[in-house]
Amino acid sequence: MNNIRLSKTAAFSGDFDTAVQKVSAALAEQGFGILTQIDVQGTLKKKIDVDYPRMLILGACNPKLAHRALLADSDVSVLMPCNVVVRETTNGDVEIVAMDPMLLTDLISHPEITAVAQDAAQRIDTAIQNTTA
Repeated sequence: MNNIRLSKTAAFSGDFDTAVQKVSAALAEQGFGILTQIDVQGTLKKKIDVDYPRMLILGACNPKLAHRALLADSDVSVLMPCNVVVRETTNGDVEIVAMDPMLLTDLISHPEITAVAQDAAQRIDTAIQNTTA
């Protein structure tokens, strides 16, 4: 896991469903809507009959930031939306994790992409902090 730069990994002191609700609300306060929800546990069970701890991938998008990034370089679209994950650990704890939007700058060299990535990273970090505070 250390090969992926994460924006934030935070423990949540509550149950899984509450974590999903709170992080979704905190992301909304930062201008993000949830476009997709992928139930990793349910998908793995259904497709390959594997038991896995609860994990939900939330595809979060801030339309204003997305528009700015798309105007700068439409290829950024393959890297959207920003994923925020709520997951249970094997011991039953709940974590909230997000990939660092600054990874975009490793792939696309453009000053506006850098500015958007910095803004998105700050907003996601704030949302996660507000969720786990």
